[in-house]
Amino acid sequence: MYGLIGQMQAVPGERARLMQLLASSSEAMPGCLSYVIAADKDDLDSIWITEIWDSAESHKASLEIPAVREAITQARPLIAGFGTRAETEPLERTP
Repeated sequence: MYGLIGQMQAVPGERARLMQLLASSSEAMPGCLSYVIAADKDDLDSIWITEIWDSAESHKASLEIPAVREAITQARPLIAGFGTRAETEPLERTP
């Protein structure tokens, strides 16, 4: 399994729109087990994205999905920068 946790800063006043754009492209991503977009409670312009994938290869392949590429293109003008980023190795859940 492969995990990724990253902080993204939106252009001031554009956080909600950025979150919506990212969420709109996250429905059909093969290998994605979890994709959570969360507003930072202490920074009105920051969001956190937590992803869990079956493999790093699936994550990389997702960047070639047309809907994901379109969302990235639309989101770029709304992104002011990036903060903390961490790759993780999630513990597989058991029933």
